[in-house]
Formats: sequence, structure tokens, C-alpha cells
Amino acid sequence: MWMAISSSIAISSSSLLVAAAIASSSTLLKPCIPFRSRRNTSFFSCTIRPRSRNSLPSCTAAAAASTKEINFTKKGESKEIAHIVELFPPIEPYKSGFLDVSDLHSLYWEESGNPNGQPIVFLHGGPGSGTSSGNRRFFDPNFFRIILFDQRGAGKSTPHACLEDNTTWHLVDDIEKVREHLKIEKWLVFGGSWGSTLALTYCQSHADRITGIILRGIFLLRKKEIDWFYQGPGTSAIFPDAWEPYRDFIPDDERSDFVTAYGKRLNSDDLDTQLAAAKAWTNWEMATSHLIPNEESMRRAESEEFALAFARIENHYFRHKGFFPSDSFLIDNVHKIKHLPAIIVQGRYDVVCPMMSAWDLHKAWPEAQFKVIPNAGHSANEIGITKELLAATEGFKYLFQDKGQP
Repeated sequence: MWMAISSSIAISSSSLLVAAAIASSSTLLKPCIPFRSRRNTSFFSCTIRPRSRNSLPSCTAAAAASTKEINFTKKGESKEIAHIVELFPPIEPYKSGFLDVSDLHSLYWEESGNPNGQPIVFLHGGPGSGTSSGNRRFFDPNFFRIILFDQRGAGKSTPHACLEDNTTWHLVDDIEKVREHLKIEKWLVFGGSWGSTLALTYCQSHADRITGIILRGIFLLRKKEIDWFYQGPGTSAIFPDAWEPYRDFIPDDERSDFVTAYGKRLNSDDLDTQLAAAKAWTNWEMATSHLIPNEESMRRAESEEFALAFARIENHYFRHKGFFPSDSFLIDNVHKIKHLPAIIVQGRYDVVCPMMSAWDLHKAWPEAQFKVIPNAGHSANEIGITKELLAATEGFKYLFQDKGQP
């Protein structure tokens, strides 16, 4: 399950307006009646009410309804304010490199934004999709020290599409190695789709290194989630036209287990066989990742380099059940992170990582804010999801500022 943000993503013809609030030492935000700016644009609005200091400011998207203007206030004042933010413009890393995490694997990493800012690490999807320049655009580069890295075998990391010594637990250790290499004490963790799986696993293993968590498109890597998307019936009933090429690539006598059948071909000694299977696998996911199918995603599936790493690594993890000791491992261990401020963003019509997973996580973790986007599917590129992710990063920014952090 993947997460990709186009470097040319367009949210709307006008600026996105994201509300944030600056709370006093004992206050937090509460959704309030929306209002209209002079530019007649919908945006997020918040009011303040007393709550726990470790809770995250809560913003809700709504259509504009009045002409009230809100001005900025000094930190610590308990007044309603609005903060206007566009999806942040493209930026380039100020530092990048490769980190040897084993005798075999070397990971590409990069830093952008403010070198002295609040650290945030972006965990990409797949597994196997790698990062892209657009991933940096969710974060205010004047406030955040933005860390991206490509997981084992993905993106610019080497060796490409390699499955050896490539498990969830290797990746958890790798995240710690990146953190230590960059001399970061604690950081905010941001992950969508498979990135949410890895974020939950990492945070449950290293909760003392986490300042907060932002999750999107929840994937708990349980059997029923894999079956929903890769075996059916599930997404196949909603996208039968995209399902049939994926299904028909496998002979009738092997269709009782598509993940195993694809794994056999993705690990073939013949590169052409690998590539054909990789394209069929990747096309299926790209065709279903948006509420309305997206041509840019489909074009990405045509890249042999991308498809091979994406399909081989995804299939490897799914055949091995995420390398978790039990099907409910992430739910069973959520108590380890309940004290951390967190927000979950989920598209109502996500057919790749269906909402049943986010709902199960929400029930086990009611302390985390839970945002359901009524008109969105899986992709972080979809307008409603993008707005809530921007609101989440801005909300954390003001929470950190209220605590006297950079």
C-alpha cells in the first residue's frame, strides 16, 4: 500500500486555508462554526477549550458561513485565530546522503526545511514505493526539519528491489539508525498506507523517541485486509475492470492464492517474467488508489524500475504477513503509544486500505484524533485528505510552539 505526493499537486485555484490555534498552557482547540474570509474560500476553523496539554489541537474543514475576520494573537492568548497556508511550495534538500545500515543495504536520506527546526520524519508507502519531492510539501519549511529516506530496496536506496534482509524489523532498526546518524533526539512521525503500518510499529517500539504521530490510510497488515484487496471479493467488486487484468495474469489453477502466485513470478530467475508480474501487480494498485482514477498514478506504473521494486517488496512483505508475530499485533500493542498526541486521517471510500482498519484502530485508540474524509479514497493527493494532513502538521506546529519548542 503506497503513498505518493506529486511534485506538481494542485489543491484548488485559491489558497488552502488551514486554521490553527495557539493555546495557553492548559487549553486546546475545539471545532467551531465556520466563517468566511474576504477571499470567499472554505477553510478550517477552531475555538479554544480547556483540555489536556498533551492533546493535539483539533481543526475541522467546513464551508464558509460568515464574514468574521480573525487576527493572529500572541502565543498563550486564548483567542480564536486563523492561519492561512497554501500547500507548501517545492523545495530542495539542503543535505542528503547514503547511510550503510548493513553490509548489504545502503539507504538514501535527505533533509530539507529548517536545519534547526522541529524534526519530522516521513515514512513512505508500499513497502517499496520510495519517496518523492512532493512529500516535502506537507510541512512548513520555516518550522520543520524535514527528514525523508527510502526504505530498503526502494527509491534511490541500494541494492534496488532487494528482498534479502528486508523485513519490518530491519526497517524499524533503520529508522533508529537514521535518527542517530542525524543526531535527532526525538521527532514527529508521519506515515500513510504502508507508512502508517511502519509508523505504528516503530512508535510502539520506540515511544520514547516520538513527539507525535500523523497517520493516513490505515493499514494494519491483517489477513482480511490483504484478502480484501489482493484476493477478493473486496476491491474487485468495485473495480472489476481493473481487477480482471490482475486476475487473468495468473492461471486458473493458481487463483486460490494470488499473493503466492504473484510471488512465484516476482521471484523468477527470468527478468522478463518478473517485470510482467510487477506491471500487472502495480497497475492494479495504481488504478484503485484514488476515488476517481488518476492518470499520473497509472503512468507511474509503467516505469519498470518503480514497478519492480514496488511489486517485489510489497509482495514479499505480504507473503510473510508483515513479519508480525500475530495478525492483530499492531492493535494489541497500541497501549504503548496512547500517551502520545496523534491524528488519524482516513478516506471514507478508500478501497486499498478500507476504513474498517482505521475504525478498528480508532476503537482501540480513542485518544487519537480521528478524521474521516467523506469524499475521498486512498491517496494523499485527494483534496480532502490533503487539507486534513496540512491541518495536522499545522496543528502540531502550534502545539510545539506552545510548549516552547522551535
